[in-house]
Amino acid sequence: MTLAAGTAAEALAIGGFEPFSTQDWPGRLAAVVFVQGCPWRCSYCHNPGLQASRRGGWAWSDLRPRWRARTGLLDGMVFSGGEPTLDPALPAALDEVRAAGLATGLHTAGVSAARLRALLPRLDWVALDIKAAPARLAALTGAPGSARESTQALQLLLAAGIDHELRTTWHERWLPAQALLDLADWLAAQGIRRWVVQAGRPPDGAPAAVAGPALRQALAERVPGVSFR
Repeated sequence: MTLAAGTAAEALAIGGFEPFSTQDWPGRLAAVVFVQGCPWRCSYCHNPGLQASRRGGWAWSDLRPRWRARTGLLDGMVFSGGEPTLDPALPAALDEVRAAGLATGLHTAGVSAARLRALLPRLDWVALDIKAAPARLAALTGAPGSARESTQALQLLLAAGIDHELRTTWHERWLPAQALLDLADWLAAQGIRRWVVQAGRPPDGAPAAVAGPALRQALAERVPGVSFR
């Protein structure tokens, strides 16, 4: 999907909509739009149905009256995915939401640093998914070059100075404990002091990850502001 300047919000490839969420933007009540399309193929993806971009079913014009009717109740709107930064209609949708008086949030894995750069002026908050240290990232995503894009996206986000959350969804099945420690070392080298480690749940229904006291302590020694969710 190529970026076309001025693409109308009506062209947004929407895969789902959550009218009220307290989980997707910590501390805020937000509506969530799930955008279709992602070039990465992480084996543990929790939204594999959104990997392909299939238009139809949901339309921005259908959602507009629903979220506009809630502008006095909502704090903002989050665009999640999939990988929303790749949709050329996202800038127009963000502009419309901001014009209506709602704050704008984004969930991204940093798939395209260039797309993120263009979107940052339109955003109030970003959740950046840091899946692994650069040396391991391509093995998780199945996408050559993903480490470069993810690293550049992190640098852009830090330089922008907007509110953000860096988070890693962790389970030993896809990221051994030592690899998680390696990621903590890499984040510390980037100057990161706040980081969220989320308990991953394998797609087959196996129990969620549990970070024991020793692992939590080791992570906190590397990134003092680490928290667990």
